[in-house]
Amino acid sequence: MAIQIETSSLPVLAQPTSLEEAGLDLQLVLELALKFLYAHGTQTARELVEALCLPFAGLLERALSQAKREELVEITGSNGIGELGYRYALTSKGHQRAQEFLARNGYIGPAPVPIEQYRQIVAAQSLRHLSVTPRMIKEALGPLVFTESVLDQIGQALNSGQAIFLFGKPGNGKTALAQRVVAMDGGAVFIPHAILVDTQIIRVFDRHHHHPLPEQPTSDRRWMLCARPLIQVGGELTLEQLDLIYDERNRLYEAPLQLRANNGVLLIDDFGRQRVPPRALLNRWIVPLEQRIDILTLHTGKQVEVPFEGLVIFSTNLQPTDLVDEAFLRRIPNKIHLANPTVQQFAEIFRRQCAELGVPFDQRGLAYLLRTYYVGKRELRACHPRDLLRALIGAARYLGQEPRLTPDLIDRACRSYFIDP
Repeated sequence: MAIQIETSSLPVLAQPTSLEEAGLDLQLVLELALKFLYAHGTQTARELVEALCLPFAGLLERALSQAKREELVEITGSNGIGELGYRYALTSKGHQRAQEFLARNGYIGPAPVPIEQYRQIVAAQSLRHLSVTPRMIKEALGPLVFTESVLDQIGQALNSGQAIFLFGKPGNGKTALAQRVVAMDGGAVFIPHAILVDTQIIRVFDRHHHHPLPEQPTSDRRWMLCARPLIQVGGELTLEQLDLIYDERNRLYEAPLQLRANNGVLLIDDFGRQRVPPRALLNRWIVPLEQRIDILTLHTGKQVEVPFEGLVIFSTNLQPTDLVDEAFLRRIPNKIHLANPTVQQFAEIFRRQCAELGVPFDQRGLAYLLRTYYVGKRELRACHPRDLLRALIGAARYLGQEPRLTPDLIDRACRSYFIDP
């Protein structure tokens, strides 16, 4: 497969013209075609091309010719001019063979890309090739307000390409910041439908986490051009989700979270509150974080190396030293503390949120809020302006009023939001 790197660092994937260029053998393509016909019934050659994401000439054509010679398929008619319009159906012998294939491997769908090709493309799309500037940081953060020191730390961490540990009290923007990292990195990446390891197929593309761009390039259709992925997990994370998921019933593999996050961001939110101890999670990732290679184990016991090119961000409300020791923290070189906002920062966040939510800003209303509900009572949090203004808008609608920063509406919002002793 020919790979060229454009100035944007996005690989150009040429459509394969032969099985050799595709990195596939004839038997695998034959199996994919028979399994698809078994699951979906009679199909035209054009429909098989679309389903398997392989060109007809030189690839699917050879597999269908082989299937005809072995009396596994028959042509039942034509829907158009030329060979692409031929309608193919399984023979009784073909039905039996397809069942045998499905008993070994239940994957039905687009043809996979070999693991060797996958490694090349992931390396070409690595976030380490990108540079983040101060302007990009400020544009991507939008309404979020941080000190210049924190902005500098974020930029330096992203340009290092190494794991990031965000910590601080709840509500100060850790999750929101992590979610905007993908916007800072920008661009698009190619995600394969599936990858081939030996004779095993691992499904990678997942519409929940991977979002294809509206216009796809005319190239190797086994890859989808997607926005850089952001995969976010929280307290539900288990060690099992970091290994290959083998579906015994359907006899197929699903990629683990970190494989789906390649060339994007893997956000571990609420780190330290998972059902698995923090030390166990970091033990699992010691080698991947340092060497950018992960080791996955097939159900046969065979181990395979896959790229680990996602940016891992740990976010926690707990003190890092309470979670793991210094030796483990060393492996997460970028540790950024997001402190409570100052009064000036809180006021700026409040102003921006008023503009975003359509509430006229009033300095007297803000002063009343701070004097009545904060001074000597509670700490400032970056999330409070947004949350309180949403509650205020709800109260105003209930009363049939326009949302304003009046003492009455502020009181109503705070009574429903804060838990006072």
